Amino acid sequence: MYTGRTQQPCCLCDDHDTSHRIAVPPRAIQLMENGDPIAWRDVVGAVTLEFCESDWAVVRDLVLETGMSPLSRCNVARADFDLREDFEALLNDTRGEPDQTELEERLLAEAAETVAAADDPMTEDRDLVEARVVQLSLQELGVAEP
Repeated sequence: MYTGRTQQPCCLCDDHDTSHRIAVPPRAIQLMENGDPIAWRDVVGAVTLEFCESDWAVVRDLVLETGMSPLSRCNVARADFDLREDFEALLNDTRGEPDQTELEERLLAEAAETVAAADDPMTEDRDLVEARVVQLSLQELGVAEP
């Protein structure tokens, strides 16, 4: 059944057999490998990154045990995201730049809730990794407080 997302390869090694998926804010594209040419402000919704089983173990340890983000090693070409349509070219009209603030605030709030519930047995490692990557990326970009 189609769920609206396509299967992307592992953003670290390009393995098509992925086992874990996390979502990060569009601004995090700036921290990723080959992210410079992408207009992150034109991304609609979150950016999804997938990891194979072997890379997931490394990412999990990197994020949860050392407090470092894996984004600098993730290739944005293997990420899943949607770009807004370019009606400016069709209509010869200039549109305002999309505001990603609401999405970032929602992702940060969800991340804070997840990190606060880290000791809860129902909180999974995947959720903690995603939450910490969101926090670390937005802190590195100066959007969130450390």
